Amino acid sequence: MKVTLATHGGLAATINRGREPRGVDGDSLSGEEAQELARLVAAAEAEPAPEEHRAGNARDAISYTITVENDGRSIRLTRSDATMSRGFSELRRWLEDHSPNT
Repeated sequence: MKVTLATHGGLAATINRGREPRGVDGDSLSGEEAQELARLVAAAEAEPAPEEHRAGNARDAISYTITVENDGRSIRLTRSDATMSRGFSELRRWLEDHSPNT
């Protein structure tokens, strides 16, 4: 399983523009870490997509795209600071903490 995190917008948009997404390859993780990643991905996937918010509610919100590639299947989860679920937030933080290119 390969999982990447891309960040867009917010006050630091010009600083982050052009940066490669952070990524974790499950094959390079210990068994325990790989299990934790799989659990976090499953939890984030299981939560329903949030309702859209008007742009004025969070003008400086950062949006995040997590892409999961596993066994030939690819899914994209996109949330923002204003629409982030608990599971998505936990997965995002884990990826930030475990990505070698942070």
